Amino acid sequence: MMEKKVKIEKLEKLDQETLERLIEIYMKGYEGMREYGGEGESYAKRYLRWCWSKARDGFFIAKVDDEIAGFIVCDNDWFSRYEGKVVGAIHEFVVDKRYQGHGIGHKLMEKGLEYLERYNDKVELWVGEKNEGAISFYEKYGFRKVGQSGIWVRMVRKNEKMNASPHNLSTEEGHSEPHSRRVD
Repeated sequence: MMEKKVKIEKLEKLDQETLERLIEIYMKGYEGMREYGGEGESYAKRYLRWCWSKARDGFFIAKVDDEIAGFIVCDNDWFSRYEGKVVGAIHEFVVDKRYQGHGIGHKLMEKGLEYLERYNDKVELWVGEKNEGAISFYEKYGFRKVGQSGIWVRMVRKNEKMNASPHNLSTEEGHSEPHSRRVD
């Protein structure tokens, strides 16, 4: 299988066919860990549409040939109540089980972090406490456990590289300056 070329690209549109494939990957990704994957396909559809509306510019997919093999949703404008400021957030990250173990997750994570490093000095994510494989994976990328809420572990990574961006400019009140949003 992996003689085939893996391409990481920004998701350009969320049409019905793409949404169905993402839901399939999402649902399979949480098999055996249902407590972390929501309440089924209708939840997954709403959640993935929310991800698309919230973080369209940071929604990356991995393709093997023409098939989507995984995705990562990176939000460069997430207000963390724990950090008390805007940080980068990884809202979702799943690789189709058939494609796991071939470096696709690493390529997606590298693309996501490269994107977030342009905007944010910190990145946070939440992972299920029993999802030890994912926790170990995130630790390899510099994420550290910093807290827990119920069954969810909060992990944070400090970014080394970062260019100036509107997210890092603060007003005297300590709020982030507004920045332009692309509206389709």
